[in-house]
Amino acid sequence: MYILKGLLYMIAVCMMISAVLFVDFVYKTFSVRQRDVRTDAVVVLAGGKGRIEEGIKLYLSGKGRYLLLIGVDPSVRKRDLFRARPGERGDEDVYLENVSHNTFENALYARTIITGKKIHSITLITSRYHMKRSILIFRNILPRDVAIYPYPVDSRNLKEEWWSHSGSFRLLFSEFYKYVVFRFFFLFDWGEFGPLKAVSGEK
Repeated sequence: MYILKGLLYMIAVCMMISAVLFVDFVYKTFSVRQRDVRTDAVVVLAGGKGRIEEGIKLYLSGKGRYLLLIGVDPSVRKRDLFRARPGERGDEDVYLENVSHNTFENALYARTIITGKKIHSITLITSRYHMKRSILIFRNILPRDVAIYPYPVDSRNLKEEWWSHSGSFRLLFSEFYKYVVFRFFFLFDWGEFGPLKAVSGEK
């Protein structure tokens, strides 16, 4: 009986801690603001609506020397996403990476381009709900001397009234779960991640 009570107490405590951490995760997710800074590169994690368009806008306004479009579908070519117009910047510093399939691979393949181009600061663009996990992964994959500035893009499937919107709640909880998994993953010393040779880096 005492063992059962102790077990139930531990479960209740764990659930309470998880709830507090989840609310903190959600608060910080909505607290991240777009930074108006100029960096060496604008890095876009493709896959969410509005991300690439926002990255192109920043690149054209001179907010980054390079534009890295990471995780693009293999069937897509640069001309499908970026077409230079008279009087605007050309596409000579726009790179596509179309090998990676998830955020962890995004960071690994982006690292190859970033280290190759000697990039020391990036503006990281992804959807707001995806930003905390992306920052966590990129911070642990990229060299320590690379500064990362988050630039979240809002999407229709994430509502600020997340507690009353089932879709937003599920989305945030899924991200929270993945974030916690990677936090534990990076507790181990995996050494420095090496460069990947299979990166496309299409110009």
